[in-house]
Parts: sequence; C-alpha cells; structure tokens
Amino acid sequence: MLARRIIACLDVRDGCVVKGVNFRGLQRAGDPAALAQRYNDEGIDEIVILDVTATLERRQALSATIRAVASRLFIPLAVGGGIRTETDAAAAIEAGADKVSLNTAALEDPSLITRLAARYGSQAVIVAIDAKAVDGRYAVYSRSGRVPAGREAVEWALEAERCGAGEILLTSIDRDGTRSGFDSRLTAAVSNALNIPVIASGGAGRFEHFADVFTSGRADAALAASIFHYSEHAVSDLKAYLMARGIPMRA
Repeated sequence: MLARRIIACLDVRDGCVVKGVNFRGLQRAGDPAALAQRYNDEGIDEIVILDVTATLERRQALSATIRAVASRLFIPLAVGGGIRTETDAAAAIEAGADKVSLNTAALEDPSLITRLAARYGSQAVIVAIDAKAVDGRYAVYSRSGRVPAGREAVEWALEAERCGAGEILLTSIDRDGTRSGFDSRLTAAVSNALNIPVIASGGAGRFEHFADVFTSGRADAALAASIFHYSEHAVSDLKAYLMARGIPMRA
C-alpha cells in the first residue's frame, strides 16, 4: 500500500486565508505565508492554495501570495482559483507553484487539461471536482460551488483522467466546513473508477475521519483546513494515529 498524504488547504481571498461552511460565510483565518511556514515545520505533506473568489471575479490567483507561500516551503505547492488559460497556469508556476488545479475552466474546455499536461507533465495538473448529492447522484458544480455543471462526478473524473489529469481533488460541498467527516461514499465511487490519485476534501473534524476516508473511501490523500488552521490538532499526532491503525504515512 502506498503511503497516504495529508494536505493542508489555504483558501485565500484578498491575500488572507478564509474559511466557511458549504462554500459560504467566509471568515478570516490567518496569513497564508505564516500558516504555510507552520505546516511545513509540522510535517504536512503538501499545501494547496485556492483563491476562492478568483473565478467569480475573473482575475488570476494572486502571484504575490503564491511567492510568499512558496518562499517558506520545502514541500509541494498546488495553486487553484482563476487558472483559466495556459498563461494563468504559467504565471502560477513561475511564481512558485509545483502544480495547478483546474475546476471551472476544465469543465468549459477539457482540452486545457491536455495542453497543460503536455507542457508540464500530468503530475502538475490537478482537476478539482466540487460535488453535491442530488437525487441519489453526485452532481458537479462550477463557479465555486454555485452553478450546476450538468455533469456527474464519476463520469467527469474519468474524462479528466483521459484528458491527462494527474490527480483529482474531490470536494464534497455537503460536508465542506461541517467537520462531520469526509463523504467516503463519494470518495470511494471516484477512487474505484480511476487509476490516478484522488484527494478527499470536505468535512474533516477528527482523526477518525481521516482513517475512514483512507480505508472505506480509498483516498490517496486527504485535505483539510480549519482543524489545522486553528492549531486544534498537530499533524504529527494525526500521522501517528493513522500509522497505529495500519495506514502507511509519509515520514
């Protein structure tokens, strides 16, 4: 079994980390560079910056924020939000990102996935899927979870993989910010269908939630925000808890 990853998410708006519930009610949670430094020191495996309003406001992810965060890190950094073109992706990577995450732009033009994979390698291209349970299916939403995309999560994940995506960042809108646990059913449905890694997101609140999504959800990585931002749980303690339960973790 491959080692699992723990990823910290920095949702950024106007240069500040924010957190909400179900993608709404955003409140400030700290400075992104300072939080990134702390996570790097604590042993987090990767960091994702998501500029949560970039797509809505039709602007690029803030290069200054990316540079400030990247300067503190010795671990992989992914950036999403406002990555709509090859030029946007190049700007993020030039600012210090190791990977870019596509959401709305990929839904509107799946060939963008292929072009970026050809340019940077599939390992540098993440497709983010925001999904919500609707009438027994998992419907995909775009525009920061506000607009139905007319897609089903597993079908869209498979298409993204065929187009060249190296990873799927799978967020449950229903669980986002609730701390009620990851949607392991959604995660397993996507993980079982794909040959590329799936990062589970949305709902982390306790150590048990990570164990569940790694086992029953078959996630390759788990992403969380608020439980780390407010220093409620140490990354090292989480990894020790998971390893004690037979789940291999990166050192």
